[in-house]
Amino acid sequence: MAFWSSTSVFTSKVPRKILFMFTLSLSVTYLFYSLMSCYNSFQFQENYVYQGRLVTEETTFVTLREKLYSTSSQGYLDEEFIERTATEQTIAVSSVRNSVGIDERTAGWARAQAATTSSSMSRAAAAVAGEHEHEHPEFSTTDSELRKVVNCTSDYGVKKLPQAIIIGVKKGGTRALLEALRVHPDVRAVGNEPHFFDRNYEKGLDWYRDLMPSTLEGQITMEKTPSYFVTNSAPKRIHSMARDIKLIIVVRNPVTRAISDYTQTLSKRPEIPTFEVLAFKNRTLGLIDASWSALRIGIYALHLESWMQYFPLSQMHFVSGERLIVDPAGEMAKVQDFLGLKRIVTDKHFYFNKTKGFPCLKKPEDSSTPRCLGKSKGRTHPKIEPDVIRRLHKFYKPFNMMFYQMTGQNFQWELEEDGNSPGFQD
Repeated sequence: MAFWSSTSVFTSKVPRKILFMFTLSLSVTYLFYSLMSCYNSFQFQENYVYQGRLVTEETTFVTLREKLYSTSSQGYLDEEFIERTATEQTIAVSSVRNSVGIDERTAGWARAQAATTSSSMSRAAAAVAGEHEHEHPEFSTTDSELRKVVNCTSDYGVKKLPQAIIIGVKKGGTRALLEALRVHPDVRAVGNEPHFFDRNYEKGLDWYRDLMPSTLEGQITMEKTPSYFVTNSAPKRIHSMARDIKLIIVVRNPVTRAISDYTQTLSKRPEIPTFEVLAFKNRTLGLIDASWSALRIGIYALHLESWMQYFPLSQMHFVSGERLIVDPAGEMAKVQDFLGLKRIVTDKHFYFNKTKGFPCLKKPEDSSTPRCLGKSKGRTHPKIEPDVIRRLHKFYKPFNMMFYQMTGQNFQWELEEDGNSPGFQD
């Protein structure tokens, strides 16, 4: 009772207007501090998302630049990377929402910012890809289309079907030529012989392409399988794959080539008959066994006729196996011109090994020991009777003349008195 009486006395003495102003000022002060607290929390959330977006965008474009331009020519757009960035932003927004306790509307705003960031990055990356497509119109601008057209690999290269093939001939110097070509920075070649067009054709082009090394824009994919030249089905099959492909054929004196072929077989099968026995059906009559593969391969005109049914001579280049020994830089210059490459492999890359009897490769700036072909190369030929050599030269002469006429090149094999000299082995 006393409390109520005291309150009545206080309210009667203090004007109601003053009491109202005092209460209002307290309310405004409380409201102001509440708004400031909400604003600070809201600003913290906005800065966190915005700064996270800046850092993520910067990281994204640095990575894209590295992917697009570090290889100097490969058009590659990683859509998965952009999606992963957007996911990371969403996770960041969620963590902020949980820690700060923002309301649902603020969380929605943050998610919208993340979505906008992801969209802007996608558009920016598409613009970069569009600029790259303008530079290299043969590449698609989207990742899905790129996957349909090419097979991108971890080093940002592309596995392509070969644009050039060394198709022959066995024991002509194809391995030496391939190793010299691989020194060129714009040539990527398979080390082993794929034998796709003669032994593995049923496995399909996808299998064949997967064997190829990754190449960048401006590089040439190559392979070498010497048996293609004497395989009847190879010209048609290669033409079906790429009618504009470039073909390289390394040829040498067919007599020397046959002896080298026999020498290789002899090293693996010492029990085989002598060269003279295998070369003749009837030694007394001088009847040569042209069905023996070592001799049949050297009838170059016969095999070239099959290739000319599908490819013009302008797409073929013939390398002299003999000149590849005595002047490797000169032959390499012609090959590089044929492939449309800059003449980078020169005489500075070769060192003649007197022991093996053929040039070895070296790097011009490297003073280390030159790299030579393996022990299977440079075998000493067995001694063949001079009469057998003479008869074989006589047998090959009309075919050689026909080959010279077909190619427009005179390899001058008839000037060699002895086809039994050691030479550049394959």
